[in-house]
Amino acid sequence: MNRYAHITGWGISVPDGLLTNDDIAQMVDTSDEWILSRTGIRQRYIAGDGQSTATLGADAALQALEVARVSPNDVDLIIVSTSSPEHIFPATASLVQDRIGAGKAGAFDLSAACTGFIIALNMAAQAIRTGSIETALVLGAETLSRLVNWEDRTTCILFGDGAGAFVLQASEEPGGVLSAVMRSDGSGGDLLTVPAGGSKLPTSPETIQDGLHYIQMNGREVFRFATRVMKQATEEAAEQAGMTLDEVNWIIPHQANQRIIETAARRLKIPMERVVVNLDRFGNTSTASIPLAAVEAIQDGRVKPGDQIVFVGFGAGLTWGAVAAQWTGPLPEEKRVVWPYRFYTLYQVYTRLRSLVLRFVRFVEGVIWGRRR
Repeated sequence: MNRYAHITGWGISVPDGLLTNDDIAQMVDTSDEWILSRTGIRQRYIAGDGQSTATLGADAALQALEVARVSPNDVDLIIVSTSSPEHIFPATASLVQDRIGAGKAGAFDLSAACTGFIIALNMAAQAIRTGSIETALVLGAETLSRLVNWEDRTTCILFGDGAGAFVLQASEEPGGVLSAVMRSDGSGGDLLTVPAGGSKLPTSPETIQDGLHYIQMNGREVFRFATRVMKQATEEAAEQAGMTLDEVNWIIPHQANQRIIETAARRLKIPMERVVVNLDRFGNTSTASIPLAAVEAIQDGRVKPGDQIVFVGFGAGLTWGAVAAQWTGPLPEEKRVVWPYRFYTLYQVYTRLRSLVLRFVRFVEGVIWGRRR
């Protein structure tokens, strides 16, 4: 019996704060025309107080579960791909697991920069195919605005915040994730990096003074790398899935730069009408950008059941990869656990109470065991 991993639910979450190019022009020496002509970006969303990678991720996850009509209690695995985690540890995925009340899910973070969502999607699909799990949540979530030097016009114009989520479920029906390509070249690790804050350069007055906790990028080198590997990975993933490029309905790329996307499409000989782009309104949201673009294309009716899609990404590491999939959407009702999503708000109250109860139980255990010592 063959098992397939279908993408059956999807959701996105973006912060309330809107930052336009004109707003940035008040902060650094730039202009709307300069940013737009070089990047294709007009605006981006910025997380405010009380918003974080975990809160945005949890909101996107609950939306995705609602679309799939799957209960959080039926999720077996949560993977959060992020370059801006809440902490070095615990994993942001564990915080998302708690926020959504996924009581039996394993959870971990995946760090592969802007390629992370591709790799997470493949890992979840492989786990489903092997039979070790039935349902997975895959998230790309970022608050990169907190890693940006707002005095550096080469990077502060690019990045935005947001999150996107897919639900993957097992099915015997052919379709879903069909193939994947994952690649890395660490010799280019210095081209896009946040140098400090890890074990090599722990936080110190010197690293803070030198601005080593901010994103640093060699834009020209990244451009050349990206246009080359996007073509390569797209062709390879399509071939592994048994598709020709003419049979691919949609390319959904990482939303880094309009010129990178257009150059890659030209090299693939694919018209831009078959490439999903929403970079102008969201900026570069790193690992969240592919699900953000995909969900918009689903919601506005461009992506339909039966469509063949290649998701392709690239990023720091250097990393790159692609996933080929046949789109199906939610499983038939008789083949899925139906979640009464009309209780969505009530469930959120339940998850908060559940978390408080678990914290109280640990407190009581601590008191009891403390007395026995």
